[in-house]
Amino acid sequence: MKIGGRSCCWVLLLWALAGAQHASAEPYLAVQQGYKCGQCHVNPTGGGLRNDFGAVFTQNVLPAHAFPGDAPAWTGKLGDVVRLGGDLRETWTRIDVPDQDTQDGWDLQELRVYGALEPIRDRLYLVVDEALAPGNAQTREAYARYADPARGWYAKAGRFYVPFGWRLEDDGAFVRAVSGINMTAPDDGVELGLELSSWSLQLALTNGAANAGTGSGSQVVAQSVWTQTRGRLGLSAAYTDAEAGARSMAALFGGLRTGPVAWLGEVDYIRDEGFPEGTRTLTTALAEMDWAWRKGHNLKLTAEYFDPDHDVDEDQKTRWSAVYEYTPMPFVQLRAGFRRHDGIPQNDFDNRDVAFFEVHGFF
Repeated sequence: MKIGGRSCCWVLLLWALAGAQHASAEPYLAVQQGYKCGQCHVNPTGGGLRNDFGAVFTQNVLPAHAFPGDAPAWTGKLGDVVRLGGDLRETWTRIDVPDQDTQDGWDLQELRVYGALEPIRDRLYLVVDEALAPGNAQTREAYARYADPARGWYAKAGRFYVPFGWRLEDDGAFVRAVSGINMTAPDDGVELGLELSSWSLQLALTNGAANAGTGSGSQVVAQSVWTQTRGRLGLSAAYTDAEAGARSMAALFGGLRTGPVAWLGEVDYIRDEGFPEGTRTLTTALAEMDWAWRKGHNLKLTAEYFDPDHDVDEDQKTRWSAVYEYTPMPFVQLRAGFRRHDGIPQNDFDNRDVAFFEVHGFF
């Protein structure tokens, strides 16, 4: 898959719209609580294995009903050095494409385990994120990170999720699928970061996921995030040099908390050079509202937009979603949702409806 060709964007998009949406990050929770992503996750940029705080949060703050006070708490730690975690998602999906038979059924969408060794507390970490199913096992993350808590800097090397925009739970969102930077496409390289009281800065030098298997190419990604108790504002930039051409991307994203409602937004601007038709410019956008109207309950509404080529008229796509999340007790979440896709009339698949129900177990 090469960045410069049209095939890259369309293959990613069609795969994503087919229902690939499963990871483990929920940035709206950070906005609702006024936290940085690293408050709950071992990875400073969020996603994957939860730390001590994240484990306690998921058992006491997130669910409608916590375990009794005398029940043992799960911190994720086995001894002083080893930490474990995991996610499992089983989903029933119904897809209604115009002029085609409706398809529905249950599928195991995700079984992932996380592990970390912390031989030097708060300084040295060895982290692994392994996707066991469906299909063959895949190593999503495997990296070493050294941190200096007093000064706030860290250095990471290995395979990891590249920081770019919101790290959404839904990897099928346009802003994640079209950019190609999401939690299904880790990359190999190094990352330098700086965590200050209100600022998070990252610089990643990697191969570029689109260059996998080509033996050449590179990617540089920079991100800056300003976090306050009422919200945050971030800016990401990326440049990828690939055999088929270059891709430049920029993302402006942010979140705001108004009472029990968290608002998230992101706009991505992408420029591809080198494919046969010449230079192409793309735009994607996301608007999300999360209403935690009651403990353990969250209503998520999203509106999405994708313009695959600014030089082509009337080829834009939109996606509208309504998702209800209920966490009745620690380690279990139920999700039900409906998504409406609108695209060019000639493509039935671009105008489908998707309903789903998901059981999510995690620890």
